[in-house]
Amino acid sequence: MRVIFAGTPEFAATALQAIHAAGFEVPLVLTQPDRPAGRGMQLHASAVKQFALQHGITVAQPQSLRLDGKYPEVAREAHDLLNNTAHDVMVVAAYGLILPLSILNIPRLGCLNIHGSLLPRWRGAAPIHRAIEAGDTETGITIMQMEEGLDTGPMLLKQSVAITDRDTTGSLHDKLAALGGEMIVAALQRLQNADLPATVQPEAGVNYASKISKDEAGLDFRLPAEVLARKIRAFNPFPATHAQYAGTTIKIWGAKLLETTGNYKPGQILSANLEQGVIVACGQGSLSLTELQKPGGKRLSATDFLQGFAFNEGEFFS
Repeated sequence: MRVIFAGTPEFAATALQAIHAAGFEVPLVLTQPDRPAGRGMQLHASAVKQFALQHGITVAQPQSLRLDGKYPEVAREAHDLLNNTAHDVMVVAAYGLILPLSILNIPRLGCLNIHGSLLPRWRGAAPIHRAIEAGDTETGITIMQMEEGLDTGPMLLKQSVAITDRDTTGSLHDKLAALGGEMIVAALQRLQNADLPATVQPEAGVNYASKISKDEAGLDFRLPAEVLARKIRAFNPFPATHAQYAGTTIKIWGAKLLETTGNYKPGQILSANLEQGVIVACGQGSLSLTELQKPGGKRLSATDFLQGFAFNEGEFFS
């Protein structure tokens, strides 16, 4: 079976690697154009492009696939390339471009998507972040047949993964990426044998995982400690939560829940010493901040952070 693959970040590259290792022919890869990154803002190839080039797979990087969009000539070239590349199915994983119906209709067996949630919960751009932020106890991978709607297509395979109270978006991403690679290989093998029945998504239980914005990253200590702890894990590694102290933005990468009694105000620093660490009162309970970062500095444990930064007990984060 010949598989065209469309994807961009590491999540997608893991799936492409699994498909390639399973022996499926991949005649073409679609990925996002190279983007500037790093301090020098030099152009960097996506993880998918890097894997494809290392294995001699043809790569295309159209800016758009919409014939009625901003780049109709580019989209037409992409359509022609797909039509002229012999293939049976397209696999899509975190590609980052909308696939119009004119593209979805090209592969003989359609387009399969690897989605990082248990659909219909968390359709949309940031299902891993939103599952942790919401306090879900499980998530998973859904392999679905793509259609025009946003993650609305029939489900082909589904498998769950527990979300632990230590999981960050980074750690859960890696678990789901590996599972997605295993599942898409299984789906392609079953599709090859005409043994991949589809199930229509239920209407009940639909949630949308909106794209993560840096504007959401500030911590409001008036909220319960449990809510803030989930947010800290959900926004690690991107965009990283933060709070202001004495005019300095402190990134907060990790925290533990504590039960606190007393007449404290949200954001008040209850302790900031090597013995107890950095403890901050919240609307309910408190947080022990376990990993912090000051501007221009490295991510440090609370103990190491306090060696070079002084908090005053009784003062406030804002």
